[in-house]
Amino acid sequence: MTPPERASAPAPGAPRRILNLGCGSKRIDGATNVDRVASVHPDVVHDLDQTPWPFGPSSFDEVVGYDVLEHAADIVRFMEEIHRVSAPGAIIRLTVPHFSCANAWRDPTHRHAFAQGTLDYFCEGHPLEFYSSARFERVAARIVFRTTLVNRLVGRAANRWPEAYEDRWCWIFPAWFLYFELRALKSG
Repeated sequence: MTPPERASAPAPGAPRRILNLGCGSKRIDGATNVDRVASVHPDVVHDLDQTPWPFGPSSFDEVVGYDVLEHAADIVRFMEEIHRVSAPGAIIRLTVPHFSCANAWRDPTHRHAFAQGTLDYFCEGHPLEFYSSARFERVAARIVFRTTLVNRLVGRAANRWPEAYEDRWCWIFPAWFLYFELRALKSG
């Protein structure tokens, strides 16, 4: 078995192949914009709960999913599809609601809320990594707060000690959302 690549980039001068999942009205120029709602005029109309997605393996150098993963019926299958369509070393950027945010539960289309360590289950070495064979390296995970003076201080502490924040402080100082940046670990 070949070890997975940790970094990969398109050839110099080649455009990055970007997949924008659940684009809604947030289209990215030059990306393949996907949404299940045709009225937002995506490049590809597809329900992301239906797998496999209409893209070949290793098709994208970057996958963006801003405010989409919380709508997925099956998080494991969704992450496996991201892994399948990602090229070795592809960067994956995701935002999801933090479980302490009222909006995580206010939106009737949200099926899930997330903690800072939720996507670690897909990272090499996690004790419960057996849930999926899709592997990613965590590049960044950030708890994001609405902009206030108090939240600036709380945000620093929460990101330095995320487990303590989520276990003890999050109900007093709720977060807004989480930002994850992952790298796809897979052989060419």
